[in-house]
Amino acid sequence: MSSTSYSNELNAGLKEWIGLAVLALPALLVSIDLSVMILALPHISADLGADSAQQLWIIDIYGFMLSGFLITMGSLGDRIGRRKLLMIGGISFAAASLLAAFAPNAWTLIGARALLGIAGSTVAPSTLALISSMFRNPKQRSLAIGIWMMCSMGGMALGPVFGGMLLNHFWWGSVFLLSLPIMLILVLTGPVLLPEYRHPQTGPLDVTSVLLSLLAILPVIYGLKQIAKYGLQIVPLLLVFAGLIFGAFFIARQKRLTSPLLDLRLFANRGFSSALGGMFGITFTGATMLYIGQYLQFVKGLSPLEAGLFMLPGAIASMAGMLLSPLAARLVRPARLIGAGLLISAAGCLFLTQVGSDSGLTYLVIGYVLFNLGAAPLPSLSSDLVIGSVSPAKAGSAAAMLQTSGEFAFALGIAVLGSIGTVVYRSQVTSSIPANLPESSAQLSRDSLTGAIETAKSLTVEAGTSLVEGASKAFMGGFHAIAAISGVIMLGIIVLVAIQFRHLRPIGENQPVQAERIPETEHSLL
Repeated sequence: MSSTSYSNELNAGLKEWIGLAVLALPALLVSIDLSVMILALPHISADLGADSAQQLWIIDIYGFMLSGFLITMGSLGDRIGRRKLLMIGGISFAAASLLAAFAPNAWTLIGARALLGIAGSTVAPSTLALISSMFRNPKQRSLAIGIWMMCSMGGMALGPVFGGMLLNHFWWGSVFLLSLPIMLILVLTGPVLLPEYRHPQTGPLDVTSVLLSLLAILPVIYGLKQIAKYGLQIVPLLLVFAGLIFGAFFIARQKRLTSPLLDLRLFANRGFSSALGGMFGITFTGATMLYIGQYLQFVKGLSPLEAGLFMLPGAIASMAGMLLSPLAARLVRPARLIGAGLLISAAGCLFLTQVGSDSGLTYLVIGYVLFNLGAAPLPSLSSDLVIGSVSPAKAGSAAAMLQTSGEFAFALGIAVLGSIGTVVYRSQVTSSIPANLPESSAQLSRDSLTGAIETAKSLTVEAGTSLVEGASKAFMGGFHAIAAISGVIMLGIIVLVAIQFRHLRPIGENQPVQAERIPETEHSLL
């Protein structure tokens, strides 16, 4: 049978494309939940009386649990069935959302957010793995993953917008109730539209490996976040070190097991490891997005909703790039497409270095649009490379590793680039701090721009204005440094992509379609 015949036979039909829409909705929801709390937190703290420590946990616990359980859920889905795990996760997410919406106190809300993170960790591995089963034609699979990535990445930007709309009309719990209709659609239509897949030759889940993975991931993520917020301190460093030690134990155990939680042989695949490395590098630059948000709110004085609206063109550019990249990759080699995109992204970083504390927002908006548009081909095509480079039996684990790597890269980027930005800020703000300022207030001003703004409120109008202007310019110095470093990172990834992806042809061109079928013993349509 010819390659064309195989291609026609393996083409997905209307059922699979409708199923993709069902899979994209929870991915959108999970990413929205990561950012929607930005606007809701002030309302929550006022209503529930949450102190500063509780507010931090309300924000952070969701991401901690989400990143900590990704590898476990990816492997569990391969064992018990990916659709089954997704259904369990959807029901659990809806139940935890109800608990969060009507939480009577801060600690109940923190617990509900933790449950939301665990339930959310079932979504990415299960949905990406199911997409690999539903779309066997490489052209269709790459487009399907591009659509999924568009929804997954777009939710982060849409979270503050949706949150602002809901909070303008309802109470803070309404931001959690958004999940109920989406998860209801998933649970009702999933058994009809989505295939079940499980690998019959895997052994039982190794509980020790699960525990070791949590002890490796959670301390490192938490430690890096603390370093990003408060600088290098002994406790966060010890947590990172402890996580690395447990990570070494985890890796050693995986090498001994016949049915490991994470199959380390995946890294021997050049396509898998190269795509993972490229994704790590580009996610590392996520601090740029946070600095843009801080610039809009603290330098320009915009509300979180207004800041989100000014960042929306960049988010739309990212979503459009995610969607169009798989189509362009049918005509252009992936290495060339990704490389050209990263050049555009580096140009966006150059625009961002021209943004000033007293300038308009034109350079910022253009720079952020170019930054996101140019960066889009890499995650869109790399996700397809990661999923497409492994056997269907390992798709869940590969998807989990892709998402976990992204969580590590983002946290590490915030810690490293954020620390660089802080060093630049502190070196430049000193001359703007009044000489007669109490040491505690001076230290607060040296710590961050928000600290300087808070200190200025207790000063005379002239002294306060001078401090805020100086601190804003110092903040922009750190902003420019981060934008420049991000541009250099983009150029470095171009070299990686040019070397590692040079052999890849345009998607579907002169390469055999994946013609292997999933044996009937490994899957069933229920």
